[in-house]
Amino acid sequence: MASYELLFKKSVAKDLLSIPKKDVARILKRIEALREDPRGEGCVKLSAQERYRVRQGVYRIVYEIRESELVIMIVKIGHRSSVYKGS
Repeated sequence: MASYELLFKKSVAKDLLSIPKKDVARILKRIEALREDPRGEGCVKLSAQERYRVRQGVYRIVYEIRESELVIMIVKIGHRSSVYKGS
C-alpha cells in the first residue's frame, strides 16, 4: 500500500497550542500512523461530511482523505466536547 502525504490546515497549529505537550506527542504519533492506513482501526466516517475522525484519548483528529492525490488533510484537532462545533 502506498504511503500518504500529510497536510495540515493552518488552524491545526493553533488547535495544538491549547493541548498539553504530552498529549500533543501522542496525537502526532497517531497522525503519523494514518500515513500507512488512513481507514485503520478506530476510524469513523463523519455522517454530515466527507471527513473521518480517530480518537486519541479525549481528543479527536478530524481529517479528509484525497485518494486521487494520496493526501490526508488534517482539518481539526480538539477535545471531544468541542471538536465538531463549527468545523
